Amino acid sequence: MQEKKGFTLLEIMIVGAFVSLLVVMFFIQKANVDAMNRDDDRRTAINAMHYALQEYYYPKYGYYPLEISEEVLPVIDPALFTDPSGINLGNDGSSYSYEPANCNSENQCREYILRAQLEKEEAYIKTGKQ
Repeated sequence: MQEKKGFTLLEIMIVGAFVSLLVVMFFIQKANVDAMNRDDDRRTAINAMHYALQEYYYPKYGYYPLEISEEVLPVIDPALFTDPSGINLGNDGSSYSYEPANCNSENQCREYILRAQLEKEEAYIKTGKQ
């Protein structure tokens, strides 16, 4: 009898299933890494806003603003006010929020909360008080 060279259908199916499993695992892991990178970008933006408020705005004016924007905090990159989804701080759907607190009638605030909604962890929060 002649021996046939090559792979059986079962062997090819097993290799195909294994390769498919590896591809699925790769894309799942890639999605997790991308989400963690977006979370890092959110934390970086919140930290920049927080330190600009603490080191630039408060020492200059003696209070915190009612709202923050590129005009209020010109010392940071304007792109940081836009979350990874492309939505600016203060707009509906943004993963960033600025909440002033303890404000007087002249819109001068003594406290604030900066918050970023993260994908892989709890919300990232920075606060400021006089």
